[in-house]
Amino acid sequence: MYAPERQQEILRLARDGGRGDVLSLAEEFQVTAETIRRDLKALDRAGLVRRVHGGAIPAGRLDFEPALAEREGTAADEKDRIAKAALAELPAGGTMILDAGTTVARLAAALPLEADLTVVTHSLPIAARLADHPGMQLHLIGGRVRHRTRAAVDAWALRAYGEIRADVLFVAANGFSADHGLTPPDLAEAAVKRAAMAAARRVVLLADSAKHGQEHFARFGGLGDVDLLITDSGLSPDDAAAIERGGTEVVRA
Repeated sequence: MYAPERQQEILRLARDGGRGDVLSLAEEFQVTAETIRRDLKALDRAGLVRRVHGGAIPAGRLDFEPALAEREGTAADEKDRIAKAALAELPAGGTMILDAGTTVARLAAALPLEADLTVVTHSLPIAARLADHPGMQLHLIGGRVRHRTRAAVDAWALRAYGEIRADVLFVAANGFSADHGLTPPDLAEAAVKRAAMAAARRVVLLADSAKHGQEHFARFGGLGDVDLLITDSGLSPDDAAAIERGGTEVVRA
């Protein structure tokens, strides 16, 4: 396959899937990762894609948001390791907020049945998962439910978060970087995440390394607003050190 043909196919795959991952594309076309990087660079120069950490997204698609089921199956092993590491950050006998997100949902799944915690969430899947925990005080934040994420948003949710104070927030983001901060595709979800951050004494970001360098349409804070980032070993030591120089502790699970 000639380079222009491969680049055309890469563009099609990126548009269909919302992004193109360097390693996956290299395997798909049986070429080196460096060859794919050159292809993505050529497509970026042509204005057809925009380079992000580990791959590229179609130009003009900062609002792209995969379906919940698709996101649950992405980076599953990494998300499990992140969730396991996050258990060390639980506030003993305290109050925590669980944001909507597939990695945060894995933390919820890992919580022991006997956990003595007060949990606040605006995520319907997380609330359903925790409803049978006998030792837990569970509070479900209401509002308009976004079908894409099964999360409550808008005025009711914002007002509720304005009335509470929690020990720790476990928050999710579709993208994170030192330059662009914490970004999801949706403004309403960004507003709820921002309100949840304001309601917590400590903020812990749970995000797999593939999200590093990604940028999406909405923004709800900077990495400086995060006390601790728990990610996976795919985040390079140099990138982790750069984040820590900004004041955020990093754990690579």
